[in-house]
Parts: sequence; C-alpha cells; structure tokens
Amino acid sequence: MLAFLKNHPFAVEAFFESSLVLTYALPVSVLEPLIPPQLELDIFQDQWAFIAIAIVKTRNLRPKGFPAFMGNDFVLTGYRVFVRYTNSVGKRLRGLYILKSETDSKKMEFFGNLFTHYSYTTTDISITGEDDMVTVRSVASGLNITVDTGAEAALPAGSPFADWKEARRFAGPLPFTFTCNEHSGEVLIIEGVRENWMPVPVSVLHSEAGFLNTPALQGALLANAFIIRQIPYYWKKGKMDLWKR
Repeated sequence: MLAFLKNHPFAVEAFFESSLVLTYALPVSVLEPLIPPQLELDIFQDQWAFIAIAIVKTRNLRPKGFPAFMGNDFVLTGYRVFVRYTNSVGKRLRGLYILKSETDSKKMEFFGNLFTHYSYTTTDISITGEDDMVTVRSVASGLNITVDTGAEAALPAGSPFADWKEARRFAGPLPFTFTCNEHSGEVLIIEGVRENWMPVPVSVLHSEAGFLNTPALQGALLANAFIIRQIPYYWKKGKMDLWKR
C-alpha cells in the first residue's frame, strides 16, 4: 500500500510564481555512476552531461481538480540529472532523474515523501527579490545564489554552449521525470504539463551550492541559467513501464 502511494497515484497542479534553474556541465564519467541502469545520460558534444538546480516558488499546490484555496504555497528545490529513457515500445524520452529534493515546509516534506520517491528534506531556504535582483539563500543547504533578471545576459564563462540558442535545448522543462526500481526493472514515469514556458536567460552574479561541494561534483561548470515566471503547471498521474534490458 505504501509503495503504491509513493508512485504519484494522482495528478497534482500548482502555479509557479517563479522557477530559477542553474544548469552545470560535468564530464560524462562523473555523472554516469549517479544514474540507474535503466537510464542514459543526455550528452552534449560526446563529452558533457548536465546536472541542474531548480528553485521553484509554488502557489496553491494541490491534487489536480481541487479548488485553489485547498492548496499550499511552498518553495521546492530539486537537484536533477538530464537523462534519456527508451520505454518498452521503443520510444525515447528526454527527462530528469532526481538526486535530491528540498522544501521550506515540514508539511511538504511529509506529503512529498508519502506520494513520491524524491527524498524531500526540510531546509531554511528563502527567495527574495529587489528590482531585477533575485537571491536564494539557505544556510543549511549551503545555497547562496544571486542573479540579475533585467540585464541582457551573456552565457556563463566556460559554458560548453556557443550561444543561448544552443543552450535553450537544456533550458527545460524536460517533460518527464523518472524513478527506477533497479530490482524489478520498472520505471515510474511522471509527465509534467505546462503553458507559456518561456525561459528568460539571467546573469549569475554569485552562485554557491553545497550539493556540488562533494568531491565527485567539484569542478562543475555553470552552463546556463534562466528564470520562468507566472505559469500554471501540473504533473500527470505516474505511469509504470517495464524496462527492456
């Protein structure tokens, strides 16, 4: 029963006030050990794989179809690897594999871990804005990020992308999220649906992320950064697929 509950048994909707995403490039050999065998990395130029930090300010998050007043407002942080999965009928899907999830709410931690496999923990994260500046801070998670959303943004120094058009492919949202059972070979697929997803490049003035301070992930190159504002979003009920080895 508990296992079934964790498999996204119903659709969920929310309004995204903002979604700030910083994407980092690492050699394929660094990220390959972090994903299960059912998945493969989404690779750029035969050498780069990507890990992203997404900080999302949600409003009225609730089961789809419930009235908005029954929802709750949360900040959600996800650490995700860009991956591909070939399903049981041979269709290749681009999506995300979640390494870790955080929230500013014990309530979200409880229900998030009841209905997903995303391993939520509660942290002291906050998002503040003044003029065109957006700042994300968390002492517990080692997050200290400041971006300028108003200036014409250049790609971060050292980015493997030649321009924003090339980077746009990795600016999401990748429609699918995958959770894998390595023993049974089953893959849980959750599809996200959105409207008017227009990522705006931002200039990163400062970025610290404790998650990237592990020995394996040190040296990650900031590849792109963007923000999306004021969009409705929902996640469909999870679907189980049996991986063909």
